[in-house]
Amino acid sequence: MYVPNSFKFENLADQVTFMKRYSFATIVTCKDQIPTATQLPFLVDEHTGNVVLSSHFSAANEQSRYIEENTSLIIFSQPHAYISPRHYDKQESVPTWDYIAIHAYGKAKIIHDEAAKLKALEKMIAFYEQEYMEQWEGLSDAFKMGMVKGIVVFEIEVSDLQGQQKLSQNKKENERERIIQDLERSTDCVDRDLATYIRDLSK
Repeated sequence: MYVPNSFKFENLADQVTFMKRYSFATIVTCKDQIPTATQLPFLVDEHTGNVVLSSHFSAANEQSRYIEENTSLIIFSQPHAYISPRHYDKQESVPTWDYIAIHAYGKAKIIHDEAAKLKALEKMIAFYEQEYMEQWEGLSDAFKMGMVKGIVVFEIEVSDLQGQQKLSQNKKENERERIIQDLERSTDCVDRDLATYIRDLSK
């Protein structure tokens, strides 16, 4: 990822928090120099500086067949918004886009053990919808194992983590304040989320 020095996002704890909050990400893997991408929900775990991402493909997804031999790129991106030049003091200014993005790289390890696959599914449920666990526990073992057989569960130990926060850090304080107020007034919740990030970074 190209990251200008003023927009670097390097604090690991903050990166992990961001990835957990915006955990529906895009995994990109190349086969024969052609990239393939799939959008997946991820679980993000961090222990003593090691970040592990886990998710699962549909068994029918061909991308799952070459994620162990090739390095994958997982892109976490959100929120983002158009920034108008009307916020700047200088008349000769151009439009831009503010955003946060993290790129995680690593090779996948496919989980074949059915009990481990089932546990991975339950961890996913616990993270995304704890309330569903009661219904899940009432499902038949045959139904659960049918689900397990239909997915490819994998883990990726991240070998490289790159982040960028382009949040108008290169603008003057009064200009950033105008940007924040404009985004806060937006009817779009993504704009308002971005405003919070810009304000927090400005403190």
